[in-house]
Amino acid sequence: MPTRNVVLSDHQQALVEALVQSGRYQNASEVLREGLRLIEERERIGEAKLHALKQAARQGWADVSSGRYADVGDDQLEEFIGQLGRRAAQLAKSAS
Repeated sequence: MPTRNVVLSDHQQALVEALVQSGRYQNASEVLREGLRLIEERERIGEAKLHALKQAARQGWADVSSGRYADVGDDQLEEFIGQLGRRAAQLAKSAS
């Protein structure tokens, strides 16, 4: 396993030490590996969110190009958004 030297701030060093002293981790390497796993997970989730957003945008533009949209007046916008939220909540509830 490759060895790396890292420079930590005093705060980061104290955190690593506290986590090791708590018994949750055997040593500083375990703490840093856990941190890297969390970063990997955050990156995967971010990529998945971006992919879903891009897909939704493509679908939205395709719908607009095909005329599948509804104009909503400024005075109706708040109610329209509320309806969308209620519909999303119902879909989420039925999916679980």
